[in-house]
Amino acid sequence: MKTVVVRNIKRTDAELVKRLGVLGVATAHEAYGRFGLMKPYLRPVWSGAEAAGTAVTVLAQPGDNWMIHVAVEQCQPGDILVVGCTTDNTDGMFGDLLATSLMARGVRGLVIDAGVRDAKSLREMGFPVWSKAISAKGTVKATLGAVNVPVVCAGINVVPGDAVVADDDGVVVIGRKDAADVVTKGEKRVADEDGKRRQLASGVLGLDMYNMREPLAKAGLVYVDELEED
Repeated sequence: MKTVVVRNIKRTDAELVKRLGVLGVATAHEAYGRFGLMKPYLRPVWSGAEAAGTAVTVLAQPGDNWMIHVAVEQCQPGDILVVGCTTDNTDGMFGDLLATSLMARGVRGLVIDAGVRDAKSLREMGFPVWSKAISAKGTVKATLGAVNVPVVCAGINVVPGDAVVADDDGVVVIGRKDAADVVTKGEKRVADEDGKRRQLASGVLGLDMYNMREPLAKAGLVYVDELEED
């Protein structure tokens, strides 16, 4: 592993990131061919959190938040800090002091494949965080990692500058070169779902709207009025 800090990265276009954020995680994930979704153990520290931004990545050592401090300097307004670890860890590597520093730089949130602490303060500050665990266990600053290199976070390879969308449904990462296509497909999906929502609200059944009855019958589904008694 190279212990480097990459200063200059190519970020996904800010307008595309904004539109991806409007779509939300579920729609963006579907529009991306059901790709890019991080493992569901990553959960928002406080319910209702939403964020969309460009990835600044950190590769950290377990129980060591030194490189998170290093990464803060590389963050720009509109970024989301994405932290992966070299091995499994749940220590509280991030808290309200680091959140204060990130907020001062216009960072929109944190995604970390490890633990965080100061959950109440993070909620009161309104700083969105998605983490593997909440743990008061402290960390050290002793071993180098890297900043703005590709990292694996919760099962997804994240390249610096990728678009990141996070909400109550999880976290999805969309490659910089794929963002425009995902936005187009996602916005079309939203329009289609609005029409379906109106049909369902009027009382139309999904069975009929999706033409399920014939394939269900072919698959062998049988309707009976009552079960036969033995």
